[in-house]
Amino acid sequence: MTRDLLRDLYATVAAALLVVTAALVGTAIEREHGTLHVGWPPLYANWGPHVGPGTPAALVVAVGVVAYGPRVAARLPWRALLGAAWGTAMAWTWSLALIDGWQRGVAVRLTTKYEYLQVIDRFHDIPATLRDFTGHILIHSPDHWPAHVAGHPPAATVTFVLLDRVGLGGGGWAGAFCITVGASACVAVLIAVRALADEALARRAAPFLVLAPAAVWMGTSADGYFAAVAAWTIACLALAVTGHRPRLTGFASGLLFGLTCYLSYGLTLFAVIAGAVLLLGPRRTRLLPYALAGVAVVPVVFTLAGFNWWEAYRLLVERYYEGAGGIRPYGYWVWANLACTVLIVGPATVAGLRRTGAALSQLPTRLKARSPRDAPLPGRTRDRHGASARTGSALRRRVLPWADMPGASAELRLAVLVAAAFAALLIADLSGMSKAETERIWLPFAMWLLASCAFLTRPRSWLAAQAALALLLNHLLLTGW
Repeated sequence: MTRDLLRDLYATVAAALLVVTAALVGTAIEREHGTLHVGWPPLYANWGPHVGPGTPAALVVAVGVVAYGPRVAARLPWRALLGAAWGTAMAWTWSLALIDGWQRGVAVRLTTKYEYLQVIDRFHDIPATLRDFTGHILIHSPDHWPAHVAGHPPAATVTFVLLDRVGLGGGGWAGAFCITVGASACVAVLIAVRALADEALARRAAPFLVLAPAAVWMGTSADGYFAAVAAWTIACLALAVTGHRPRLTGFASGLLFGLTCYLSYGLTLFAVIAGAVLLLGPRRTRLLPYALAGVAVVPVVFTLAGFNWWEAYRLLVERYYEGAGGIRPYGYWVWANLACTVLIVGPATVAGLRRTGAALSQLPTRLKARSPRDAPLPGRTRDRHGASARTGSALRRRVLPWADMPGASAELRLAVLVAAAFAALLIADLSGMSKAETERIWLPFAMWLLASCAFLTRPRSWLAAQAALALLLNHLLLTGW
């Protein structure tokens, strides 16, 4: 057994102990104080072993991806791989959702008293409803919004209103929409990894993105839809900074980021990941005007319609602490949320994150190699007295992104991208605005952490561990989302 593999196993065992500790401590807190408001700490779920019509399909998909996924991902033409990844991710998500049956697993998920479909009839006049949206956020306000409607900007609800208007109303269609769109998030991550790192790493990550334990909550949750929009924001930006039609992809990235911010307040933290992409891309300055123009579109539309994002967020914070958010103990959830993250990304991602840290530890050496103190920088000129003078060109070289750094590997660039996603997740955690239910809320961040699995050797063993975790979770627990 290699030293790296042994360290991966140590990291995985430590993560498993974190989950066990969160479960034991959480159960004790809930039994004694009843302040966690979850049925099976740290997850929003209840114990309930069961099988369903999706069980055989889930087993078939899992066995197929474990046995053939790495080989197929390595050999398929790139575009065919993207289509296969999307289709397989849909098959995996659908089969996991149908373990709970059509009604409980799909059709009624988005129709409960907390969900968006409860208020479709109140949006018969969308502009008028948007103007009055903030007046119904607080719990004590008249006809206050359900928890998820109040907890998100109105683009989330408007999406389901528009689906209803085109004839795709009801929980079944809403669930199918979330699964179909949500499954495309893996394609967006693959495109971004290929653009910013290299194709080989993207191909190695593909089976792990397809067979993610996160699919347990991607189907059926509106956060799966949010995850896809956020992922395509980063994918378009990655294409833009690497010169793939930068005007079009830059504008598309900005447009999607604006939509992301109006789907979920917390996903403004995707600016951290976008910042890493800009740092890694060699052509970031050309696209900025187009990206900024795109970013403005959705906020301008909603603002002109009468919705005040900042006021709504202020009221949401107040409502959050009026409800369960004010009761759930920060001291528990600030670390138990990370145990939830372990369950949605799986043991392979824990090992991948360990290898991400190892890759980043090489960064100081890379930086030192880039500009040694005793050597003139490229682009220096000599004046008539022989003194060294730095030209404007040299100044620009000194701030070139890491993608162009001599010796910077594709692995290092991928590690920077994954680290940015993990940093965004930690900021969300420390904010205290995500106490519990992060197995659903943090799906957008989880998709980028899964990319770290490209660093792993012995992919089939790790894929088997990922599939086993997802199948156990979905068969032993009745999840709330």
